[in-house]
Amino acid sequence: MKLSPLLLAAFLALGGCATTTTSSPRAPESATATLQGDAARPDAATNWVRSELYFGVGEESGASDREQTDAISEAQWRDFLDKQVTPRFPDGLTVFDAYGQWLFRGAKEPNRLRTKVLVVLHENTPQRRADIEAIRLAWKQATKHQSVLWSQQAVEVSF
Repeated sequence: MKLSPLLLAAFLALGGCATTTTSSPRAPESATATLQGDAARPDAATNWVRSELYFGVGEESGASDREQTDAISEAQWRDFLDKQVTPRFPDGLTVFDAYGQWLFRGAKEPNRLRTKVLVVLHENTPQRRADIEAIRLAWKQATKHQSVLWSQQAVEVSF
C-alpha cells in the first residue's frame, strides 16, 4: 500500500500527540525553588507561593476612633508600584481593582473603600518574604494606614 505524502504527514503528526503520563502532585524537594526543563520553557517551578496584598486606596467611609485617610490617586498608586514594588519583583506582578470592607477594632460599622489587590508569584524564600514585608511597611508609612492584608498560599507554576 502506498501512502500519499499528506496522509503520511498526518500520521506522523498525530503519533506525536499520543502520550501517557502518570504524575502526582510533587512536594517541594528543598527550601530553594527549582526549575525543570530548559530555561526558556521550564516544565515547573517548585516551592513557589502566590502572595496577595490588599491595599485600601479609596476614601474611608466607616466610623473609627482614628483619623481617616484620604483617597489615594491613581498617580500615587503607580508611583508606589514603580518605587516600592517593581524593584523588588521586576519579573512581573498583577494588580486588580476591587472593593473591600473591614471592621476597625471597636467600630460598630464596617469601613468600605476601593482596594487594589497585588498578586505576586514568587519563590518561598526568606528574601522574598522580606521583600513583601518591606512593601507592606512602605505603604503603611506613606499612607498612615493601619495594615496591608497579606494572604499567601503554595502554588505550582509553569512558564
